[in-house]
Amino acid sequence: MKIFCIGRNYVDHAKELNNPVPSEPLIFMKPPTALVLNNRPFFYPDFTKDLHYEGEIVLRVSKNGRSVQPEFASRYYDAVAFGIDFTARDVQDKLKSKGHPWEIAKGFDRSAPVSRFIALEELKNAQDIHFQLKKNGVVVQDGHTRDLIFTFDTLICHISRYFTLHKGDYIFYRHPCGCGARADRRCAGRQYRRGGNVAVRGAMRGSAGNPFSSHETPLTSQTPPTTNTGRRGRR
Repeated sequence: MKIFCIGRNYVDHAKELNNPVPSEPLIFMKPPTALVLNNRPFFYPDFTKDLHYEGEIVLRVSKNGRSVQPEFASRYYDAVAFGIDFTARDVQDKLKSKGHPWEIAKGFDRSAPVSRFIALEELKNAQDIHFQLKKNGVVVQDGHTRDLIFTFDTLICHISRYFTLHKGDYIFYRHPCGCGARADRRCAGRQYRRGGNVAVRGAMRGSAGNPFSSHETPLTSQTPPTTNTGRRGRR
């Protein structure tokens, strides 16, 4: 499966980062190893001191397709979820300054937590979704799908022009303004030694105002467990 991510898909966010508003979608990708599912914890990487969160709507592709035409685009997705795009911003800025690709700043392991998916048939209007991201109970991002620069259908058509869509692919739809740092590692370490917790929680609401999806990602500064799958060879 593939994880497509759309850059600068909200006017306010583009202005927030002093970037021009794009005339066509900007696409980057994350590998499947970036996924974090079932509310499992996210481990703060040891290679960054400036980790940023970005709450986003995630679309699930429901069928294979290539060069999808606009009149058929709505048939190629069937569910939405809430996701978080974590970015090692200091790593990204360093790579950008040298003109280098910055996949390692976006696509590292566990950089894409995703909630459970909600079938579109359960929603009155998939284009009318209000969502929020909270950090320790404080709202840090607040957005609505009506403010997207590029709609779901538009992005299905655009992506499928260059990449074959496969059932089960994910599309992260860029967040509104308000992206920010999770916390520095030193402070996070003190909080955990005190027994505290840092949690990033996202929620989506339909036009009636009722919450229909929620996701919480515990953030820890511990080192993730390692698994050795190698086998000792015969002598």
